[in-house]
Amino acid sequence: MITMNKDLTGSLAWGGTILAVALAGSYARKMGYLDNDTVTRLVIGLNGLMIAWYGNRMPKVVAPSDCARKVTRVGGWAMALSGLVYAGLWAFAPIPVAVALGSAAILIGVATTLGYCLMLRGRAKGEV
Repeated sequence: MITMNKDLTGSLAWGGTILAVALAGSYARKMGYLDNDTVTRLVIGLNGLMIAWYGNRMPKVVAPSDCARKVTRVGGWAMALSGLVYAGLWAFAPIPVAVALGSAAILIGVATTLGYCLMLRGRAKGEV
């Protein structure tokens, strides 16, 4: 019997949900219930919620050292917040604004995590 860990199950659930929403939205658009922009907003907004979910999961993983735990904590907050901003922009902002600011939000979340890693590395080198 094959068993899947919790992270893999959650990842597959997100993938399946996004595919199901995309297919249902496409069908609803063909039937005239939704317009093209709404379907786009639904599917891409779900990507932001997925990023927020992964950001929320980051601090809960087992980290091998104190430094790694600090990085997962800061990275988790950065990605969770940037994912929520991304999803919110795709839900309410005009599409060109959502593209620009949503992408910027994700990049800021990644840059925050990377910057924190580099800062910790610099501190560690200074202590040696």
